[in-house]
Amino acid sequence: MKITNVILDMVFPRHCPVCDEILPFGGKLICDECRKKTIFVSEPRCRKCGRALSSDRKEYCRDCEEIRHPFDRAVSVFIYNDAMREAVFRFKYGGRREYADFFAESIYRYLGREIRSFKAEALIPVPIHRDRLKKRGFNQAELIADRLSALSGIPVLKDLVVRVRATRAQKGLSREERRKNLKKAFKLTGNDVKLTGVIIIDDIYTTGSTVDEMALLLKRAGVSWVYVVTVCSGTPV
Repeated sequence: MKITNVILDMVFPRHCPVCDEILPFGGKLICDECRKKTIFVSEPRCRKCGRALSSDRKEYCRDCEEIRHPFDRAVSVFIYNDAMREAVFRFKYGGRREYADFFAESIYRYLGREIRSFKAEALIPVPIHRDRLKKRGFNQAELIADRLSALSGIPVLKDLVVRVRATRAQKGLSREERRKNLKKAFKLTGNDVKLTGVIIIDDIYTTGSTVDEMALLLKRAGVSWVYVVTVCSGTPV
């Protein structure tokens, strides 16, 4: 552990992302007991969006059978259960920035082999609008991407895609409402994107509407392969 991190942990003790209790000094990112409350996304998984399937008789979830997603493949670490729902909420709205270390380490430890196989040239965090950034103080996807970049060596491109339109919160909206809500919400900062493959980073995969819009934008700009990596995805389907 770097000396700067040791000092920071002493002055600002880390909190467990599940129970939010202060962690013992020594580098742990989650309580031993709370680790048992997290559920990894395991096989069978949808070959497209990566969500857990309730049966191994199918290769794709109902959603991916009916809708053509422009991204090439998505993968997630955890099932979005009650424990992870609380963790993500505190991370985004409670200022628990240190949770990004646990999320990124979990991504790399559990999905590192798949991420390396993507041979991506850049990590692209889902951007938030400047008004939300000003209110929240940080972009949670960007924090995760920064930590994951340090582990994987894949550079982060924070300003390639920007959010130019303030949108309603996606929670509670139908798929069609989400699609309309995100229409023309993103913009590329340059027309000539000299990248072959990229990975979009976000906290949760639900319907895929957000990453669909970004993937479509990137592919129209010439990116051949667009992958998606998130911390959590929905319950088995």
